[in-house]
Amino acid sequence: MDDGTPDRLRRIWNQKEIPVLLRQGPGHRLRMRLPYGITNRAWIRRERRSNPEWDEQRRFWETPQAWFNALVGQCLEKFGKVYIIQPYREQEKCAPACWNATGDECQCSCMGEHHGMHSPAGQWKVVSDTFATSWGEQVLACRLVERKT
Repeated sequence: MDDGTPDRLRRIWNQKEIPVLLRQGPGHRLRMRLPYGITNRAWIRRERRSNPEWDEQRRFWETPQAWFNALVGQCLEKFGKVYIIQPYREQEKCAPACWNATGDECQCSCMGEHHGMHSPAGQWKVVSDTFATSWGEQVLACRLVERKT
């Protein structure tokens, strides 16, 4: 998954050849852009009870979040690929054993960034003396999913 720079995400969102699904997380509806087709509404809806909503001004479809997996499958079936843009938070792993270490040898996943610092910056959840985790800020990330052949 690529972290999405705003320009790259804008280019992907605005291209017209490959469908794009935008998940923004809980409380937000799923947004979708498709290559133009006169039957897009019916194709998106299929046998579902409700209709997708078309936002004329911003030029995208909105559907319930619950449709996400089915729509990925539909896009792969019809188009062979789909871009998925979604929230992403990088997880960093380290440990108090690393923070309190002396010497230069570090075998931790931080690659020595926090070695011997005693208390690294950030919000860390200490699970044990050998494991702590910290989550980065949420950003939008993008991945291209392609149909398996």
